[in-house]
Amino acid sequence: MGEPIRLACDVLVIGGGMAAAWAAIAAAEAGAHVAMVDKGYCGTSGVTATGGPNHWWVPEDPALRAQAIARQSSKAQGLADEAWMEQILALTFRHLPTLAPWYPFGSDGAGGIYHSGVRGPEYMRALRSFALARGVTILDHHPALELLADREARVSGARGHALRHDAPWDIRAGATILATGGCAFRSGLIGSALNTGDGYLMGAEAGAELSGMEFSIAFSLSPAWASTRTLPFTAARFFDEAGHEIDVPSPRAGHAHHQALGRAMLAGPVYADLSEAPAALPPILHRIQPLTTASFARAGIDPFRQRFPVRLFGEGTIRGTGGLRILDQECRTSVAGLFAAGDAATRELVAGAASGGGAVNSAWALSSGRIAGEAAAREARPIRPDSALTGLGRAGLHPTAEARALDQRGLAASIESHMHHYDRALFRRRASLSASLDTLGCHWDFIAAHGQATGAAALPLRELAAMAATARWCTAAALARDETRGVHVRIDAPDLAPSRGHRLIVGGLDTVRLRPDVLLEDAA
Repeated sequence: MGEPIRLACDVLVIGGGMAAAWAAIAAAEAGAHVAMVDKGYCGTSGVTATGGPNHWWVPEDPALRAQAIARQSSKAQGLADEAWMEQILALTFRHLPTLAPWYPFGSDGAGGIYHSGVRGPEYMRALRSFALARGVTILDHHPALELLADREARVSGARGHALRHDAPWDIRAGATILATGGCAFRSGLIGSALNTGDGYLMGAEAGAELSGMEFSIAFSLSPAWASTRTLPFTAARFFDEAGHEIDVPSPRAGHAHHQALGRAMLAGPVYADLSEAPAALPPILHRIQPLTTASFARAGIDPFRQRFPVRLFGEGTIRGTGGLRILDQECRTSVAGLFAAGDAATRELVAGAASGGGAVNSAWALSSGRIAGEAAAREARPIRPDSALTGLGRAGLHPTAEARALDQRGLAASIESHMHHYDRALFRRRASLSASLDTLGCHWDFIAAHGQATGAAALPLRELAAMAATARWCTAAALARDETRGVHVRIDAPDLAPSRGHRLIVGGLDTVRLRPDVLLEDAA
């Protein structure tokens, strides 16, 4: 094992995706010395780098913005905040064009520049270059394993392991931002392998709460052999293995569309037919979504002439809404010194009960990143290299009983199944949610009691613990919200209940705690 790496900075950003990069850039522009630690390689890791993200992009016209906010508020079903919507629209419109020196924005076809939609791989490379130009120290393949806190319980940095050097690292920071993305529970969703809920677990170990975790059911329809996330299925027809057409509602039907597909997939293979797709799509798909066409080329399939098998890939809290609870307009969590941004934070503030997937989540990642970065830079405490700091990590690092070998692959598969099995996820009901919560609780107890690893081996164990914890919070919140609201659909409670028009705050590790958002109720 290599020599320990010890650093200090004003602002530590944990993560390497869109929100993390914008947070680091904003903190550096505010004058802070910034370090960013990424589990992967900043510029290629995360779901943005494999997609074609669009941004919620509305010109500086009060009437247009009011209309956009009104439409989004309707989708949010009472759980969003219009002041936050207005803020992220303004920040996205102001700051996305500043990427122009590093990103080749295209034409809008009317003599202007098209800023809203970007190509994920180039976008993330550009953000990396932007951050480096602002003086950010980027540490790739440096996963964080636990947060550090001082005697006042203020988060003051993090500890992790440098994979390439096989060395522990310790970074003291005046303020820390969790921008670790969401959790797809190892569903196979493209770009999500590193999205295991690490930030949720680290935040909860520090005492932070979460919100919106019940809004965690989102799926992407993709070719069965490879997740693409982006192939347009609007004009698709679907068939079973015998060639009989399946009655599937339009994708615009949302959950009903996925329910019909999931029900058919439980019975056997399902095939998509895109022969009726718009004629303009095939010639341009390789330019707007190169990763989509590559998967078909490798399989030797022409998706517009041949039927192909499809399946639903779970997106968990990536296209969902939940994450660490945000207390104010500056992306603070309930823990001193700790901020959250992007998918690591709740998107209820702008998405409410609806999926934040696509444009809203991208705008949220950019704007929440910048908000957290500026606030963290402004509030960073001076670094005291001689101060005593305590590691807050527990499960996977410090077992409560005798350390034992764990079937990590089997546990991960079980956790993913309880979150994304079509029968459980698409047809939520009290009996199945209760059974899942019992099993997930047993998984957490076993990992916390017996999981222990050091060095690089601690990373997969901590990821497993994070997935187990996240699945419990999602399931407990889904069980408590006995209504159907937005993407949270309960087949045993199919109606929206006015008495449930509040956010659900969840937290705790060995014991899951739930309560309504009293501050929201008071404000109403």
